[in-house]
Amino acid sequence: MNGLKVEVYHNNVDMALRKLKKKLKDSDIFLKLKEKTYFEKPSKLKREKKNLAILRQRYQTQKEKENN
Repeated sequence: MNGLKVEVYHNNVDMALRKLKKKLKDSDIFLKLKEKTYFEKPSKLKREKKNLAILRQRYQTQKEKENN
């Protein structure tokens, strides 16, 4: 994991916090922490992955229908 750095200009801590939160969100650190907080069975992970693929496919076909 590489270090994230945010500089504070003119004592504007609020803006620096916003930038830090955006960087954390983009780097997927929160997702990795969530995955490591508790153990999930491999079958559950496989099922969730399959369900996400199904939802993605439904959304894509619905989007194609709207465009046509």
